[in-house]
Order: sequence, then C-alpha cells, then structure tokens
Amino acid sequence: YVTSRGDKNLITVAAESRAKTGHDIVDLPTLYTALYKDDLEPMDDLVKQITDAYGDVTPDAKYSGMVDGTWYSAPGPIGTHLYPMVSRLDLWKEHAGIDLKKIFPAGPDRDSALVKAWNYDNFLVGCQKLHAAGFPFGGPLGSQSDAQDWTGALFASFGSYPVNEKGDITFDSDETREALEYMKKLTQYMPKEVYAWDDASNNTWIISGRGSAIQNPPSAWRVAVRDQIQTASKLWHHDTPAGPKGRFRGSLTRMNGVWKFSKNKSAAKDLLLHLLQKEQQDALIDAAIGYDIPLIAAFNTHPVWKYTGPPEGTLYNYPVKGDEFRMICGYPAPATISAAIYDQDLFPNTVAKVTQEGKSFDDAIKWAVNELEGFM
Repeated sequence: YVTSRGDKNLITVAAESRAKTGHDIVDLPTLYTALYKDDLEPMDDLVKQITDAYGDVTPDAKYSGMVDGTWYSAPGPIGTHLYPMVSRLDLWKEHAGIDLKKIFPAGPDRDSALVKAWNYDNFLVGCQKLHAAGFPFGGPLGSQSDAQDWTGALFASFGSYPVNEKGDITFDSDETREALEYMKKLTQYMPKEVYAWDDASNNTWIISGRGSAIQNPPSAWRVAVRDQIQTASKLWHHDTPAGPKGRFRGSLTRMNGVWKFSKNKSAAKDLLLHLLQKEQQDALIDAAIGYDIPLIAAFNTHPVWKYTGPPEGTLYNYPVKGDEFRMICGYPAPATISAAIYDQDLFPNTVAKVTQEGKSFDDAIKWAVNELEGFM
C-alpha cells in the first residue's frame, strides 16, 4: 500500500510507467486511467463479469475507467468518495430558517417540493444570513482537489462546461458568466482565506464550530466524532443545491488498473474480482464506516449509511438518493483533457480571477480559454 501523502501514490505510478516495472495492481484516482492507458491492460473481461453479476457501474466509474470504448481500469474496491453538503443542522435552522433534516430525512420519504426549493438561489440567501450571524459557508478555492470537486459540480449546475465530449472548447458561454456571477455573490459570504485553504482546511472549519456548511466526504464528521462530539452530533450530510441546469455532486473515483508489463496479470485480475464481490464489498464498506462509496451501483444500499451516527442517519444521504448526477470535475471532456482541467485548477483559478483579482467576466474567461488551448 502506497500512501497518498505528498502524492507518493501518483509519483509511484509515474515512475513505474516509465520504468516498465513495479506493482501488478495500481490505484488510479480521478482521471489517471486516461493518462496511462497505453501502459494498462484492458479490463473489459473483468468489468463484464462484475456487471453480469451485479448490474451497472456508476456514471463516474464509466467516465474515469473507460477510454474510447475500452475499460483500462476496473472499479476500485475501496477509496472512492463523494462531495455532498455537510451542514450544521442547528445553525441552518436557527439563522436561516431551513430544516435540512426535514428536507433530506434519513429515509426514503422526501417532500419533492422541499427538495426542489433547495437550490443555489435559496442557498445564497441562507449563506448571507449565516454569514451575518458569524457562521459562513466554507468552500476551498485554492490548488487542491477539494476545490475542483465542488466548483466543477457548481458550474455544471449552471450548464457551464470547459470542453464538450468532442473536445471543443465551450467555456466562453452565457452559462459560465452566470456561474461566475453567482460565485461573485457567494464568495462575499465565505471566509476570506478560502483562496489559501488546503484539503484539510474546510474540515477544520466545520469542526471548529465556526462553519455552517462545507462540501466534503464524511472525513470531517469522523474527526469531529473523535475530537468535537458536540459539533459532530449536529452535522448532516445531504444533497447539493440545484442550479438552473440540474443538481450535481463531485466525485473522486479510485479505479484500479493492471500494468501491461505485469508478470501476474491473471492473479491481479482474480484478486480484483474477488474484492469486488458483494461479500467483500460489504465488509470493506463496513470497515470504512461508510466513508468509501462503491462504484457498483447495487452496493450503494449497505445499512451502514442508515444507522451510523451521531446523529443517527447522518450518512443516509451520503450515497446519492435523489436527482444528483455524480461527476468528476472536467466532465464531459475527453478524459485526458479533463485531467488537465482538474490538475491545473481551472475552475477555482477562474473564480479567483473575478473574485480576488477583480477581473471582468470576459477577461477571466479569456484567460481560461487560453489555458484550455494549452491543455489541448
């Protein structure tokens, strides 16, 4: 097992690809499958065995594992996580008059009218009230993965995509201007230091008691259970707000590949097939206390999400239960381009051009388009 601290896992993958020797199975986060596809063994046979047995994989798995119609990686048995809202139930109810637990209960009986009203317009009004009360929403806008995972989904909810599935640059659009206009308003009600936050900062923000909401996997809640149980008992994981073009949730997938130069291809695939069986998946989900989200759709019904607490049911809506679309930042661009969009922080940097540097929408978009042309 190779740690992700200091990007050691990514450095190891790069080194093994160049040396043409190394581990048999490699962990490929987000869009790294496309970057290394020429060195990866096709995995169509393995994915077919899984889908024949359990049904389809999730859309984010398809986007990150399939390149030009061929599976070059299979759903990883552990590690995938999503970016729902993580909100303080008490603060939203007291200061914004919004009962999030009523909108997103720990059960199937949702009120569709209440869910529909959970949109970015009403979210902005709530954030304004919470900011005035001293409890801002915290979303990172720096150079780290968490910033990509929530801003990419937000822009998609306005219909803004940098590049379409054909590889055409589409960022210079009314939809992008609308998303930037929204972010210009929202950032007024966020901590000023969000441009310098790293992946741990938003976790610290909600655990500290000063934050009203973040978008994050349950890692912040897990630490709060250990260190700040009073805060943890008031945190609720739930759907993101909807924009004019839908409701989107960021996903950080972990796909697994087998090197073409592996000496143990058959054994590697057999191990992955074993780990992707329901019995093993149930045990792994349970061991992670619901943090890991399966990339096989049928496994997203594990009971751990219903009963885990405090508060009981806080993780019920961590697996997508409503109309959110699970997406990786950069979607629907060809994966090699999407990888550059993600790694070069296109969305938060474009936002910062407007909200921190004071550039016009047109100038910020022109800068982003120039960056995209460089990615091509």
